[in-house]
Amino acid sequence: MDLRAGQVAVVTGAASGIGLAMARRFAAEGLKVVLADVEEGALEKAASALREDGAEVHARVVDVGERDQVEALAAGTWERFGAVHVLCNNAGVGSGAEGRMWEHDPNDWKWAFAVNVWGVFHGIQAFVPRMIAGGEPGHVVNTSSGDGGIAPLPTASVYAVTKAAVVTMTESLYAHLRAEHARVGASVLFPGPHMLRTGLWESHRNRPSRYAKHKPRKTPYRSLDQWEAAMREAGREVRFTPVEEVAELVVDGIRADRFWLLPESEHSDRQIRARSRSMLERTDPSYLESFILD
Repeated sequence: MDLRAGQVAVVTGAASGIGLAMARRFAAEGLKVVLADVEEGALEKAASALREDGAEVHARVVDVGERDQVEALAAGTWERFGAVHVLCNNAGVGSGAEGRMWEHDPNDWKWAFAVNVWGVFHGIQAFVPRMIAGGEPGHVVNTSSGDGGIAPLPTASVYAVTKAAVVTMTESLYAHLRAEHARVGASVLFPGPHMLRTGLWESHRNRPSRYAKHKPRKTPYRSLDQWEAAMREAGREVRFTPVEEVAELVVDGIRADRFWLLPESEHSDRQIRARSRSMLERTDPSYLESFILD
């Protein structure tokens, strides 16, 4: 797909982090950008900054876990711009679960699935039929993660399960679009290859009351800065990938109609090979051993 001025890109989770970086990158290409996010203050700040840079922006407060809100986002976008060419289902949350899986609060799972899985499906169902009917080239990018999308980080198992679901959903979407001979492509994004400075670590700030924990956490939430300090104190190097590099990967991937937006990484490649080998050889998942021994 050729990105060009005048096209329309919709990005969820667009008020900060990867979402905002993608919106800025699309705007730099001359696209009109629609920003959707649940955090109103940050959303307005992001939209204002993009407008000051000359972008044509429409911002809307949306909880992607609520189907009617995503449908309203789609209807409002077509009413305003008449088309959508790029859809980035990027909104995501960390669940805030702690302890072993059988100790998790069920609402941790419900909230994570509402945003990370149902949010992607709501975006697909609200936008893709309209994109196909428009007859113009288009592309859908769904944000997954190496945690779950490649292999789970058991200490963040809820998040991992949701991101594994996003990969399978995007594979299925790709197949369905091909079967329809649609002019719309699909990609699954693995941000990285290193850690990212995003608001995911503070997801609890936007947790809806309907998904409130039944019991308070046993330990305080840990910020990214606190986690980084703990890693360095333990003698472990922490590397970060700028979100701008992720946005560049997305733009290049859309232009190349590339399904796997997976940056090169020796670590990721080792995980992929180890998991595939375990499946092919019907052996235990040794790639999880470092976590099993914790």
